[in-house]
Amino acid sequence: MSAITRQFAAQSANWQSDLQTWFARLGQHFGRQAMRQRALDYVTGLLSPVERKTSWQLSEAVKRRTPYSLQHLLDRARWDADAVRDDVRDYVIEHLGQPDAVLVVDETGFLKKGRHSVGVQRQYSGTAGRIENRQIGVFLAYASTQGQVLLDRELYLPKAWAGDTDRRAATKVPETVEFATKPQLAQRLIERAVAAQVPFAWLTGDAVYGNDRRLRVWLEQQDLHFMLAVANNQYVWPNLTGQKTVAQLAAMAPPQDWVRLSAGDGAKEPRWYDWLSIPLLSWQIPGERWLLLRRRLTDGELAYYVCYVPPGTELQTLVQVAGTRWTVEECFAAAKGEVGLDHYEVRSWHGWYRHMTLAMAALAYLTVLCAHAKESPSAKKTANG
Repeated sequence: MSAITRQFAAQSANWQSDLQTWFARLGQHFGRQAMRQRALDYVTGLLSPVERKTSWQLSEAVKRRTPYSLQHLLDRARWDADAVRDDVRDYVIEHLGQPDAVLVVDETGFLKKGRHSVGVQRQYSGTAGRIENRQIGVFLAYASTQGQVLLDRELYLPKAWAGDTDRRAATKVPETVEFATKPQLAQRLIERAVAAQVPFAWLTGDAVYGNDRRLRVWLEQQDLHFMLAVANNQYVWPNLTGQKTVAQLAAMAPPQDWVRLSAGDGAKEPRWYDWLSIPLLSWQIPGERWLLLRRRLTDGELAYYVCYVPPGTELQTLVQVAGTRWTVEECFAAAKGEVGLDHYEVRSWHGWYRHMTLAMAALAYLTVLCAHAKESPSAKKTANG
């Protein structure tokens, strides 16, 4: 049992009863009572302390004799995973929503054997930092001072899969699904969040998304403020005289202009870096464009961020937003370590979305429960000694 799960169990001795109460709002999407119970059992199993959350282990955790009913839930049963996702998102916003929250877009890999699971191939995963045989999911995380949780998901379908009729049919990929890049998938996630009126002030992500100029332009056109990492060879407009790479601009920066600030607490201590912001040519009113530079203290390594910000935004605010990007890694770690995000055994398109959605529901419940526990009078008394 992990530390978070132990904390979870200690904070609510009646967590299963509380889960049943909350899950009643999701039950409408599963039709018959028997199917609603299967879905509740699946989420209960994901929240249980069993080490490996496969269908066999989950069925044992919820005292089902065989895993077939849970496998049926992910495969042949009739229910809408997107409708469940929408209810989970609304639940998150009700309990964790804040107007100054940050949306974080990122992808994570799911290691797989063979070539039959939908979308699987040898591809690079930023999580692992290497090329392996895996599926890639693009996720949208929500980070507020109340907690951070996964809000939405899309499966990345490589070009080789998108054009393979036989493999598409075998894994039940809908005919309407076409190849989309990771930034294009990210835009879909953001569009859904905006349409649902999710409260947030900033969007951030790594260079996979920041390097896509079309995504940055679209965000500016929607007047959505962002801070996206970019590679050192990306071109920007510092003025009307012409473009320069972000690395060239960094090399021209006066040494005395760097400011040392913390980007938030790390695992053991604050994350201190040197920072510098450089104004860029802006034509999208009323926002402003900036290049933010981060320099690591140990070896001087630079990171680059292209930003679209409200006028008058201070450097400390940019630094805080940059630090929030790491919360998505905490979400992935919690989702994989606590609720079995990567423990699934399904191969089909809809099976992937169904497992991800129920794992996100389990993580949302766990996160909200922990947030409420921290606000309780007993928790405050303990924190204050």
